[in-house]
Amino acid sequence: MREGFAFVAFTGKGAALAERLRAELGGTVRVPGEGFSLSAWTAENFPEREALIFIGAAGIALRAVAPHIRSKAEDPAVLCVDETGRFVIPLLSGHLGGANELARLVAALTGGTAVITTATDLNGAFAVDLWAKKQGMTVLQPERIRQVSAAVLGGETVRVYCPYPVAGERPAQVRCVDCNAEADVLVSFRKEETGALQLIPRVLTLGVGCRRGTGADTLERQLHLFCEERGVHPQAICRAATIDLKQDEDGLLHFCRGHGWGPVFYRAEELRKAEGSFTASAFVEAKTGVDNVCERAAVLCSGGGTLTESKYAAEGVTFALAEEQPEYDWSW
Repeated sequence: MREGFAFVAFTGKGAALAERLRAELGGTVRVPGEGFSLSAWTAENFPEREALIFIGAAGIALRAVAPHIRSKAEDPAVLCVDETGRFVIPLLSGHLGGANELARLVAALTGGTAVITTATDLNGAFAVDLWAKKQGMTVLQPERIRQVSAAVLGGETVRVYCPYPVAGERPAQVRCVDCNAEADVLVSFRKEETGALQLIPRVLTLGVGCRRGTGADTLERQLHLFCEERGVHPQAICRAATIDLKQDEDGLLHFCRGHGWGPVFYRAEELRKAEGSFTASAFVEAKTGVDNVCERAAVLCSGGGTLTESKYAAEGVTFALAEEQPEYDWSW
């Protein structure tokens, strides 16, 4: 998970500006000196930081980040700011990485101008990637963003399939459809190929059970197999839950931390209160005090959501998935 901003400045005046911005935004500041390598600094910070902010010439920034650029979905925001703070230029990841929004913020702090060149921003048009980010969705095929944006900018209507309610005023360039096969933009956590740009909603809670001493590598391997078998994108999982007997399981804790999940722990009596029909096991009940852990934990932690994937079991691991109803809106 990326954290914080990294500033680099090449002049005394630029360093002073970097320190001013760091005081407002947080992060680290580096001023080149003896033994400093810009290429090494960039290689270290590019995969770890939310944003790299170069105080200096745009050409320096471009040459530094060029070897590390991968895709819209993976690259951090990259900004270039002149040493006076007059111009703030987002160079990379304007929408998904948040560079355009950050440029406006930095410009407000310096009293300068954010130099935005993204066509949808300039025309006030629906930006599907920015909308996805605002709703907490993952863009599955970032290379297809340009097709949707080109259609919008060309005056065409974009067809969106979303199985969840979306509040607010729908953009004029968007038409909602009821069939995913007709969509240009598809909101779904299922693995399906329709040719549309797929957005993965983070709406699934993973219920987990495991034999004592199960390693993180086993849990990771089984999660991959579980999602493959059930046709689910793992990016749709937003949290994990299990029984409190597992609070000291290092493998489980490491597995969950690697995905940015809690996890959430429940007592057996809490799990018994989960509503629904579950796969009962006398063995599990004898060991834990409740007839099922993974399904009940998933439903309970999702706020009483729908059990979309029932119990999966392999290598001493059990998984289940419950789907919650998200709150989306049309703002972007």
